Parts: sequence; C-alpha cells; structure tokens
Amino acid sequence: MSKKNFLPVSKADLEEMGIKQLDFIMITGDAYVDHPSFGAALIARLLESRGYSIGIIAQPDWRSKESFRVLGIPRLAFLVTSGNMDSMVSNYTVSGRKRKNDMFSPGNKTGMRPDRAVIVYTNRIRDACGDVPVIIGGMEASLRRLAHYDYWEDRVRRSILLDSKADLLVYGMGEKPILEIAEALDAGIDIKHLSYIPQTAYVTSDIDDSCDHIKLEDYTKASNDKEAYARNFMIQYENSSPFDSRTLVERYADKTFVVQNPPASPLDQMDLDDIYELPYTKLEHPSYSSSGGIKALEEVRFSLLSSRGCFGGCSFCALTNHQGRIVSARSHGSIIREAVQLTKEPDFKGYIHDVGGPTANFRFPSCQKQSEKGVCSKRQCLFPKPCPELRIDHSDYVALLRRLRDIDGIKKVFIRSGIRYDYLLYDKDKTFLNELCRFHISGQLKVAPEHICDDVLNCMSKPSIKLFEEFKRIFKKENEKLGRKQYLVPYFMSSHPGATLDHAIDMAEYFHKNDIRVEQAQDFYPTPGTLSTCMYYTGLDPRNMKKVYVAKKPGEKAMQRALIQYYKPGNHKLVVEALKITGRKSSIIKTRKQ
Repeated sequence: MSKKNFLPVSKADLEEMGIKQLDFIMITGDAYVDHPSFGAALIARLLESRGYSIGIIAQPDWRSKESFRVLGIPRLAFLVTSGNMDSMVSNYTVSGRKRKNDMFSPGNKTGMRPDRAVIVYTNRIRDACGDVPVIIGGMEASLRRLAHYDYWEDRVRRSILLDSKADLLVYGMGEKPILEIAEALDAGIDIKHLSYIPQTAYVTSDIDDSCDHIKLEDYTKASNDKEAYARNFMIQYENSSPFDSRTLVERYADKTFVVQNPPASPLDQMDLDDIYELPYTKLEHPSYSSSGGIKALEEVRFSLLSSRGCFGGCSFCALTNHQGRIVSARSHGSIIREAVQLTKEPDFKGYIHDVGGPTANFRFPSCQKQSEKGVCSKRQCLFPKPCPELRIDHSDYVALLRRLRDIDGIKKVFIRSGIRYDYLLYDKDKTFLNELCRFHISGQLKVAPEHICDDVLNCMSKPSIKLFEEFKRIFKKENEKLGRKQYLVPYFMSSHPGATLDHAIDMAEYFHKNDIRVEQAQDFYPTPGTLSTCMYYTGLDPRNMKKVYVAKKPGEKAMQRALIQYYKPGNHKLVVEALKITGRKSSIIKTRKQ
C-alpha cells in the first residue's frame, strides 16, 4: 500500500513532500486511520484543504520526548486529542479492569495510549518542544472542559485546561472553530488573544464583568457541595444552543477563571458535504498492516454517515454536550457519490454496512423553530412525550435509501446504527417500516428500550416500555406480511441512576413472562459530561433537584447485571442472593445451577 496519499507521519515523509516545517502537528491517542469517522483525520484533512500543512503523530510513546519531536516544531500549533473516545473509557471497563482489547490500536493491542491522554500528551509537548501553542479537542477534552465528576477517581476534577496547561480548548464538533483559530494564528495573532472564538474554552485571570456571562459556582464549592455541582451541570446543559447560550465562567483559586464561549452554529449541508468528500484514503496507515490492522475501521469502512447531532436526549449519552441536539444532514448527492466510490474499491463485496449517524432515522432538525432559534433549553423533543411541534417524517430517509439501493454494484444496504422506534411509531406513514423490514435488516434489528420500569426510564429520558411492546408487535406483523423471519435485539442497562434491586427483579420477571432472552446488556458507565453521570455522583436529578437512588456497591451492581440475564447458569447464585435481600419470591429462580 502506497504512503503517498496519506498525511506525513515521519521526517522521511516530510522530505519526500518537500515540507521544511509543518503548520500544524496533530497528536492523537488512536492509530492513524485516514477516514472521516476518525476525528483526527477529519480535522487534519479539513486544515489541509485550506492550504495548511499538517502531520500526524499517532500514539506517541509518552515516556519519550523524542516521540513528540519526530515531525519537528509546528509553525502555528500542536493539536492534541485522546482519539475517538475518552482515554479512561478506552483503557478501562466499568468495573475498573484494564481492557483486553483496543479496537483503535494496531492488532487490538492495549497500552498504546496513557491514562488521561490529553493531559499527558500536552505536558510532554511542553517538556519536549518548549513554549509552542497547544490546542486540545476531541471527546476527552470536550466533555472535561469545565469541572467534572471523574468516575475513576470518584471525585470532581477541575477543568482539563488547567491540568493540561493547554492554551485553548475546542469543544464539540470542531470544524468551525479550528478554521477560525488557524486563520487567526496564520495572521500573526498571539494565541493568548483568541478569547473571542465560539465553541472554545480558555483560562484567564481577568473577567470583564460588563460582558454578558453566567458565573458558575466556583470549583471549591462545586467539588464539595453536590447540590452546587448539580446546579452548575444544569446551567451547562441548558446553555448548549448556538442561538441563545451565554458565556460560562468558572472560578478557581488565585483569581483563575475558566471561560467557556457559546457554541458555534452547526455546519450546514454544503459544509458537511465538503468535509465528507475531502480526499481521505479511507484506509489505515500502511505501517499497521503487519500489526494486524485497526479493528475500528472494519465497521465504518463501508458505511455512510448521513447525519450528525441527535434530538433524542437520552440522559446517559454524551452527544448533547458534544455534537448537540440540532441535526445536520449531508445531501443525497454527496452520499450517493461516496457510495459510488465504494463500489470501485477492490475489496468491496456489494454491501453497505450502515447509513446513519447518532440516530439513523433523524435527518433534519426536529422542528422549524429549532432551525431558526435553536433547541428549547427546558424542554426535550421526544421526552416525556413528543413535542407538538415535532416534525415526524421519514420520506427523505426513504428516498435516500432507495437511491442507494439502485446503484450498480450495491447488493444490500443495511441500517446498523440505532433507530428511535418511538419516532418511527409516531409516523402515520408506515413506508419506512415496510422498507426497513424488506430491504435493510440482516435478520436482526438492534433497538434500545434500556429498561422496563417507568421510574428508571424517567431518569434515562427514555419512553415507556409500552412503546417498545407496540413496536415489537408491528415489527412482527410487518415481517409476517413479508414472509420474513427477522427479530429484534433489545439492549438493556443495569444500575442506571434510579434503578434499585427491586427494579432489576421487575425487569427479570418481565423478561421471563415475555420469553425474552437478553443478549445485549451493559452496566451503566458514568462517563464525563452526561446527565446520568451527574445523577450518579450527586444522587440528585439536576432537572428538578429530587433525590435519585444510585447503586454503587459492586455487589449490588453485580446482582443487577446478573438479573438481566437471569437464565444463565453462571448468574444463578447472584439472582438467588438478590431475591433473598429483597425478600421476594419469583419464578426466575428456576434457572439452572452451574
């Protein structure tokens, strides 16, 4: 595989390209995969398209200064990201064990990125390269931009800007701010003066009280007072719209302030089309071929991104704080052109693995008001009931899927990213349901009811289980009409805030009664920046400040997890223990002993 179409990763590459000094150097905790599903590649290709030279240092050895000098010193700045995930989530399971595989590293090898990678990388750049501008971004920086609860240390950590000593933080989807930053730096403006750029955060010792901003509770109080922390979180949560959000200011000791500027407006369709049609190779760097390749590429290589953003509003999802609730979509033409290019790949077998985004069947903002004035700060689109202004329409998505199916060389177009079945149910036109079952499922459709108890679902911002039952009924009916044997694969979650041991037993009994064998289950993982994580830490629902039960003891969490799959012999002992603790009798104890 030739290296000539990849961005430079070594001094030899720079010499071959005739580059004496790069404008930017990107440091990433993931392997270098030149595909737009990988944030480092997307930002790098965008800067390249604007005439800036940029190189990639992927998974540097953080114990060696030389690893950070392999491409020299950039003219404008270092850009630092932990990769597509928070490095602590990449490195550890919810139980705190080291992961056995890392799909973003060559050959699934673990140990290729440090814990708290953004902090480690940025401090190592300072050691190795001196006083050069450093800009941090990506999921880890984005969701830790202000004081945040850290599950792994079980405490509130301060803004990642302070611990990393970075000059500037870009949060969310960073295309607009990074271009504005690049233009300013290229014009000779010192990075310390770039305090005006939307969707960035920075540290300062001087706050102009004449400017419109909201002062959050200071770090000392928020880190010791859970009610103060919950109030701060809710202010952040409600200031996520580019149309009416205000600047947020968080005070630390010694007159240090972290300032978060309001978000930039989402990319429009033309911008999205341009970004996703940049000259990506869509491949992993050839240096990884002898190491077993990059597993994370397999799922996305023959998939098509249709949209970004999600108005679903699930409490445990970080998208509200990262991508935002306003949906933007690529044009049909752009997606069709990418699909045609896929058919020309020598190892393409005719199957598009996915056409979607955070939620596959969202293709436009949820209502007209959202396009013009942004999202409602105190109201959700789908929860607890669909908003009267909600636009419910699958016709555009159906038209796109039809065009993709008609392309020569494409045998099948699958939908594997999640769909919101409640949104589908609200659509009176069942064309999408029919064509979903007829053309776009490979025997199984993954859906995520997550729980069956209303108390827990309310904490999750998820719809009643009755909607899942209704969807299950019409899904079965539609497949019977088509003569297909296709099944739903439901996801459920244990130990989410609000879920007691009794709730877990109720869920197990529901599965037993309805002959459901859950294969896809997970224990709630309190990752930075989510509403659910705020509940987990504070024991409060920040939306109303009411108390929420939280399962934190490992024994109870293990029992809740076991009850989801009560029928497995290996879970029998934990199931019996849960029933004994709650004083309940249940038919689920008929599970076989191991």
